[in-house]
Amino acid sequence: MNSKTLKSLIAGPAGALEIAMDQPVTAPRGVAVIAHPHPLFGGTMDNKVVHTLARAFVQSGWTAVRFNFRGVGASAGSHDQGRGELDDMLAVVSHAAPAGEGAVPLALAGFSFGASVTTHAFERLRLAHRIEKLVLIGTGVSRAPAAPVDASAHGITLVVHGEQDDTVLLSDVMDWARPQALPVTVVPGVEHFFHGQLPLLKNLVTRHLAVPAN
Repeated sequence: MNSKTLKSLIAGPAGALEIAMDQPVTAPRGVAVIAHPHPLFGGTMDNKVVHTLARAFVQSGWTAVRFNFRGVGASAGSHDQGRGELDDMLAVVSHAAPAGEGAVPLALAGFSFGASVTTHAFERLRLAHRIEKLVLIGTGVSRAPAAPVDASAHGITLVVHGEQDDTVLLSDVMDWARPQALPVTVVPGVEHFFHGQLPLLKNLVTRHLAVPAN
């Protein structure tokens, strides 16, 4: 993201996982782990939407941790249809923000396929971790079905989708969100990658992060 980005390799379930960490200028309020779009369609931790999420978290005082799923960049292994990728994300969380006494606040975020994986990570982690924010952008709900978001977490959750998204149809996201009564913020005229509207996306995320956790 910038010259101060710290990249490293950590132990993952399929071998090494490549991560990138950016720190805020003040003492961090917590750690945000951000998942990238589909590996088989060019998704990496250097995706522009993922970068935008990282900038929003850093600007809001969080340590932002991006990572490459297995088989991407310097991460070992091969694509596993979301199952192994969930294990990858859980390993990154365990490394960057372990649970237990003295645990720091945690935020989870993802874009597209990464948002779908993030819903499953949230489902697995929400009882053991102090999760303060959940941010889901262009949530993949078909190729990698998303998990429902527990009703108790709707107040900390931001779901953003482009009206003209032809990669993940808005109608499919609404079909996922409707039974949960989960609010979705729709950006008019915007497609999947938020071309020309990344500053708006960043603003939506920073506004959400500014709301105190319940």
